[in-house]
Amino acid sequence: MNNFSLPDFKQLRDMSRRADEAAVQQALRTNRPTLNDLAALLSPAAGRRITALAARSAEITRQRFGCAIQIYAPIYVSNYCINRCAYCGFSAGNRIKRRVLDIDEAAREAELLKGRGVNHILLVSGESPERAGVDYFVALAQRLRDHFAAISIEIQPLDEDEYAQLFAAGITSVAVYQETYDRELYPTLHLSGKKRDYDYRLATPQRAAAAGMREVGIGALLGLSDWRAEGMALGMHLAWLRHQFWRTALTVSFPRLQPAAGGFTALQQVGERQLSQLLFALRIFDHDVGLLISTREEARYRDGMLGLGPTRYSAGSCTAPGGYSDEQEATEQFEVDDHRSVDEVCAVIRQRGLEPVRKDWDAGFQMAASA
Repeated sequence: MNNFSLPDFKQLRDMSRRADEAAVQQALRTNRPTLNDLAALLSPAAGRRITALAARSAEITRQRFGCAIQIYAPIYVSNYCINRCAYCGFSAGNRIKRRVLDIDEAAREAELLKGRGVNHILLVSGESPERAGVDYFVALAQRLRDHFAAISIEIQPLDEDEYAQLFAAGITSVAVYQETYDRELYPTLHLSGKKRDYDYRLATPQRAAAAGMREVGIGALLGLSDWRAEGMALGMHLAWLRHQFWRTALTVSFPRLQPAAGGFTALQQVGERQLSQLLFALRIFDHDVGLLISTREEARYRDGMLGLGPTRYSAGSCTAPGGYSDEQEATEQFEVDDHRSVDEVCAVIRQRGLEPVRKDWDAGFQMAASA
């Protein structure tokens, strides 16, 4: 199997700008969108029809996902990192308070979330294999797997055999973001560490899928490069993964740059309207992809997007290791904008006629697959 590859990023930028009104109308009508349709949906012409995009996205979301909004929360287990990334609060060059949770401390964080009704957890760490490597996550997954419906990870990229170990231990899902698909820009932001290897990172989702992971998530950090071109790259990557690994569920996240240690400022401004257009375009392009909105976004915006496309919401989140128990709290990765509790987020979801889902049957499938 060949690795995923992209055309020149400038070509993607051009594709996402040249559509006219007729192309947008065609993209909104079709039930089998092509990459040309995605380009039209990301175009300035489509931006002038954002209400129509929202309506089509909402229609597809209701058809495919019903009223369900899955609730999850992250557990940051370590903020040590060997990479120097210009935009990240955990960057090795930042002089911040560092901490790695031991297994008991991480399990205590999980117990607190469980007590708040969270049944889907995302284990997050800086990329430091010596501090939090495969053995650490195997041990933690084995400790937690009987208590949660799904355990996902967002950690350093791994090899296929390492992902297989984690799957056997109870990890159900892997999220890994390219940060930017702009190959020319990438090395100017990733100054040292293994993350400088653009191609190894780009191939990570396929290694995770090949290892048997039930779900793989991709994304781009919005604010680094042209958001329309990033949207085209995400769509192409999504379509390639869908074709190669049709048994694997896929998700896309839409993180926008937030203030963090290091003081990095966005290179490209991406407002809420642009974020919405990107999300609607990907929903219309891929009817079955899970779309995530995290607590990076304000409560007002997240509430307004309910029912229009997103299918997963984080709630009650903290981005610092040990932050839920407030014991020796370390530096957070970025500032959270939605500080509401899990119950408060779920209450708003119900008010909108939707259903917050805190559990599913993934654990049963996981046990059967791992047997």
